[in-house]
Amino acid sequence: MSLDPMKSVVSYLRSLPELSQARVTGDMTGREVGELTVYAYLENGYEAFRDALDRIYVAFEVYSLDREEAAELSLVVRKKLLLGLRNVTVGSHYFLDAHDEEYPNYEPDASSREHVYAGVVSLYFQEA
Repeated sequence: MSLDPMKSVVSYLRSLPELSQARVTGDMTGREVGELTVYAYLENGYEAFRDALDRIYVAFEVYSLDREEAAELSLVVRKKLLLGLRNVTVGSHYFLDAHDEEYPNYEPDASSREHVYAGVVSLYFQEA
């Protein structure tokens, strides 16, 4: 049985002091409009890589009523995923490497009128 790597990724992000002012979540259930939020989710599923490890694409979105705050926090999330999840065990997963796939870009939410910056990082991992 494979274990969901997003549980480990969200747990890692929640542990970071730099993100303590934000709600870090793996789903948007119960989120209030205007609440500073880091939403991380799996994009494009799993891809087997040489039968030894898996690669996932972790998409992240930062929601804020302040555009500058959303932009700055998205760059913190990007950096922490790229540099913090290399050669480290988090939860039930050993993360070997990370690569930048999509630099955070501005994607405002039309319904809530919040500022949103979204990016994608790929992570290579094995179950620990």
